Amino acid sequence: MAENVKVIAQNKKARFNYFIEETYECGIELEGTEVKSVKAGNVSFPDSFAEIINGEIWMRNFHIAEYSFSSIFNHDPDRKKRLLLHKEEIKRITRKVEEKGFTLIPLDFYLKHGRVKLTLGVCKGKKQFDKRESIKERDLNRDMAREFRKGFE
Repeated sequence: MAENVKVIAQNKKARFNYFIEETYECGIELEGTEVKSVKAGNVSFPDSFAEIINGEIWMRNFHIAEYSFSSIFNHDPDRKKRLLLHKEEIKRITRKVEEKGFTLIPLDFYLKHGRVKLTLGVCKGKKQFDKRESIKERDLNRDMAREFRKGFE
């Protein structure tokens, strides 16, 4: 990611459970207290996903905790949120998701120039043997880095 970017949260579980085919940077339509709560880092999205409804992309299962310093006019923490993309991008994503096995998963939430953005991934689910391969590759990289560090000491 570029400069002026502050990462709020990353979905590490999605990177383990899915192959990421494409990524898109999206804006997200939030209410006032939701923005303050997101900037404070009060987000949870372990099993969130996006779906296409009437030519718009909506986030589901994305929990933004209520802002603790607000009055009675607080937001609903579990409401579905609309993602902001260009129409051409939505058409391209729709064609990709209509293929068998593809889904839309949020990968990262960050602030870019003071605005809340998210990286939306067009993903395909991994099978069990793919997950084992990812674990093996991660362990090999960790061992290789450890040996490399020992060589410089």
